[in-house]
Order: sequence, then structure tokens, then C-alpha cells
Amino acid sequence: MRRDIFQAIADPTRRAIIALIALQAMTPNAIAEHFDTSRQAISKHLKILTECELVKQEQQGREIYYLLEVDKMKEIDKWLEQFRKIWESRFLQLDQLLATIKKNPNEK
Repeated sequence: MRRDIFQAIADPTRRAIIALIALQAMTPNAIAEHFDTSRQAISKHLKILTECELVKQEQQGREIYYLLEVDKMKEIDKWLEQFRKIWESRFLQLDQLLATIKKNPNEK
């Protein structure tokens, strides 16, 4: 079953896993050490992240390491960009309004 990337990042544990492996590739056991949950629960989160192609597995000897798929993260960033532009525009308008009020504090 192919999952949606936004479904994957909706969960706080999966977001925390993404943040961890953004710094360096990690084994499932190393990832699980950062959480107060079972190794099996972390494996389920990793499976979802892998299905969404946000992380990939890389075999190194007997160990499997999970790495961040930067291109998929760019897909999320691209989607968020439209909202970033809207909010930046609104903040600019608010800044202008506050500057006007500050200039003329007695006007209503």
C-alpha cells in the first residue's frame, strides 16, 4: 500500500525519527533508543516512512541503516511554500499596520 507523505509526517514520533536520521543514518535499534516505546513500534513507523519514500534502507554488512530521502522532503517543502508566501504577506501587512499605529498613536 502506497501511503501519502503527509500521512507519514502527521505523527509526532515519525517526525522525530525524520529529525534524527536527518543528522546521520541510523539502525532501527539506535533510533529506538531515543524513544520510550518498543522496538516493534519503531519498526512500524520506519515501515510507513519507507512506504512513503521519506526514508530508505541501506545494508551495511549485517546492519540495516535508515537514511533520509532529501528529494521527498523537498516535495513537502514545495507544498508548504504556497502557505509560507501567504503568511509572509500577512505578516508584512501586519508590520505595516503596526508601524502606522506607532507613528500616529492618537489617531483612531
